[in-house]
Amino acid sequence: MTASTTRRTTAASSRIAAVGAIAVAGALLLTGCGDQTKSKNDNSSSSASASGKGPLFSKLPKEIQDKGVIKVGSDIAYAPVEFKDKDGKTAGIDPDLADALGKQLGVKFQFENGTFDTLVTGLRAKRYDMAMSAMTDTKDRQNGVDSATKKKVGEGADFVDYFTAGVSIYTAKGKDQGIKTWDDLCGKKIVVQRGTVSEDLAKKQSDKCGDKGKISIEAFDTDQQAQTRLRSGGADAGSSDFPVAAYAVKTSGGGNDFQIVGEQVEAAPYGIAVAKDNTQLRDALKEALDAIIKSGDYDKVIAKWGVEAGAIKEAKINGGV
Repeated sequence: MTASTTRRTTAASSRIAAVGAIAVAGALLLTGCGDQTKSKNDNSSSSASASGKGPLFSKLPKEIQDKGVIKVGSDIAYAPVEFKDKDGKTAGIDPDLADALGKQLGVKFQFENGTFDTLVTGLRAKRYDMAMSAMTDTKDRQNGVDSATKKKVGEGADFVDYFTAGVSIYTAKGKDQGIKTWDDLCGKKIVVQRGTVSEDLAKKQSDKCGDKGKISIEAFDTDQQAQTRLRSGGADAGSSDFPVAAYAVKTSGGGNDFQIVGEQVEAAPYGIAVAKDNTQLRDALKEALDAIIKSGDYDKVIAKWGVEAGAIKEAKINGGV
């Protein structure tokens, strides 16, 4: 998922295929995501106990040490990356990784639900200490540049990169209408989550359609809303990050609602977003991420969700392009 800044460069097709094959296999292991209803007052927590200081506790900013909590802005409606399980608890890849990071840092990671395209501004307003929400690290986002207009719209953010994923197109099952690539969407209607790479790609493709006709783009606050629109026949296709699209294909309607068409594109890093002036927290998160990679805790989380091909070998700061 990304806010309104363009995604990454296109990776080699062999890399895309590998990520796709393993992520699909992982999606087949996942169960239904339960209640994903969004609540702006959701303060669900996912973290290790802060009762004992972790080995990297001293690396944190003093104010976070004093609070014992890192507030995480997240759009908790993006299964399997973050979502509400059947008991209403925040679950998924990101919360599980936060658990592991919390053990290293000795503080609690408190996930707070928010609309995806407001998460970076939430950092600037200090509503959150960080944002972790399948957010793609891009140069535009680092620099606070709107991907469509290329105009400066904010201060930007720094990113600690922790995973890799691409973007997929999906349609109603058995009704692909010949859609295999983004070019095939010309003259058709697509549904996406607002402020994501999928929306950016749809806008860019529409500008290239020429005589084939523009793409009609309908954007929603959540991916689930976009899925509902497609399920009801209100669009020809939808698009989201591959792990999310694969999960929807597996779980929606018992696997009878959707199908992925074509290959995923533009594999790039997900990053934990931190305000530009919060370099101490940024560096502490990087060190903690490297620690869980070294300990094997990172790989355990990635394997649990079946997305091993998206795993990284070391943390990077602002590795997006």
